[in-house]
This record gives sequence, structure tokens and C-alpha cells, in this order.
Amino acid sequence: MKRELLVQLIALFLATQALGLYTAEFLIRENVQATLVTDNPEDLENSVGLFVYILGFTAVLLVLIKFLKEKWMYLVFKLLESSAVFFTALLVFNAFTDHIGIVVAAAGLVGARIVFAKNLLLRNAATVLSSAGAGALIGVSLGVFPVVVFLALLCVYDYIAVFKTKHMVTLAKSITRKNLSFTYALPTPEHVFELGAGDMVLPLTFAASTLDAAKPLHMFPFYWVPPAVVLLASLAGLLLTIWYSSRHVGKALPALPLQGIFMLIAWGLTKLAGF
Repeated sequence: MKRELLVQLIALFLATQALGLYTAEFLIRENVQATLVTDNPEDLENSVGLFVYILGFTAVLLVLIKFLKEKWMYLVFKLLESSAVFFTALLVFNAFTDHIGIVVAAAGLVGARIVFAKNLLLRNAATVLSSAGAGALIGVSLGVFPVVVFLALLCVYDYIAVFKTKHMVTLAKSITRKNLSFTYALPTPEHVFELGAGDMVLPLTFAASTLDAAKPLHMFPFYWVPPAVVLLASLAGLLLTIWYSSRHVGKALPALPLQGIFMLIAWGLTKLAGF
């Protein structure tokens, strides 16, 4: 793996996870959760329901890609991006301050993304904020076991969607052509590698959930052990996937299955160690 690709990947991963965990700790402290399907974070209906939401949303996007003209498709995706970036950035900013200026800052980021749509640095900044906010909120709204089930379902789905039905490849190509904040851009002199935001959001979701579970049981800094171990395992899986992709440019490869396996093993080890 080229050095510039490795540095970018690690920097984006650390920025997303650090912001996300800071936001998650704020949400835990303020007792803020989202109702996904039921009010009980430990209910497995939330795992299945969230998975079904993703399937349905993906199906709608694929239909729109097939039948909408390119101009209208870009407007739809841009509206989705703007809404996601605004509300998730607002969530992250609110973890630092409740000043009314955070609304202006979030709106400014959305406006900058519209005006400077091709700027990769700005796009990555928006993706970092949106991934941090989404992962933190979902993580504190689900118990650890429901997250494990949700992650397992997504790993299987990701494998099928990339290697069997290949509809995820179609969706990814459509998104990357529009330079939207649903993926991270990792440019090198030879190629711009694209990494789906889900490959950052899901590790953060798992880590935030383990943080929420460990905090009432352990003193500082020991309650940080489970999320730290989960994220290190995730990064290892991600690096291996990107390393393989960098040697096979043009070959679609889902990062989540390997990340998921590594994270589940790491989480199991923390449980055996008493965390």
C-alpha cells in the first residue's frame, strides 16, 4: 500500500472515530437516544428493523438510478446529502457547544459543499462529520447484542450485494460519479480510491454501543477499553482490505465483512477479559 494512501486512510479513520466517540459520550451523558423501531435498545427488533430500512432505502435508490434522468438523479442525491450532512454535523457540533452558531456552521458546510462540489478535502470533511454523527447516535441507541446482530446481517448483505447481485457496485459507481459525501475520497497520483461511509459508521456504531455498556460497569479509563479494542480491530480489517484493493485497482471489494469478523473477535476477547 502506498504511503500517501495509508496516511489518508488512518487520518480519516481516526478523525471520524474520535469525533464520533466524543459525540457518543456526550449523548450518553445527556441520555439522548433515537427510537429506531422500539424504545428498548436491547430489543432485536431494532436490529432487524434497521436492516430492513437499509434494504428498502437501497431499493428505492436503485429504482431512481434506473429510471430518473441524470440531472434529476443528481438533485435527489444532493438533497439527501445536504440533509444528512446538516443534521449530523449539528449533532456533532452540539457535543462541543449549544451556541446558536452551530446551526450557522452546519448550514455553512452544506452551502460550501454545494458551491465547491468538486473539492475533495471539503467532501471528506463533510463525510467525517456525517459519519461521526450517524455512528454515534445509532450506537448509543442500540444495545451491544443488537449491534452484533445488525453487524452480522450487514456483513452477509455486503458480501452478497458486491459479489453476487452486484447491485452495490452499481450504486457505488453512481454515487462516486457525483462526488457526494457518502464516500471518502483517497486520492493518489495514480487513482482516487473510494471508501464507503458505512465502513466508518459501523465500527463507530459498535464502539459507541460498547462504550455505553461499559461506562456504568467500569471506572475511567477502563470503560474505554472495549471501544478502543473494537476500533483497532476494525482498522486492521480496513487496512487489509484497502491493501488488497490497492494491488487490484478496479476490483470492487467490500471492507465490512473482514472488519466485522475482526471486530466480533475483538469484542469477544474483551468479554473474556472481563470488560
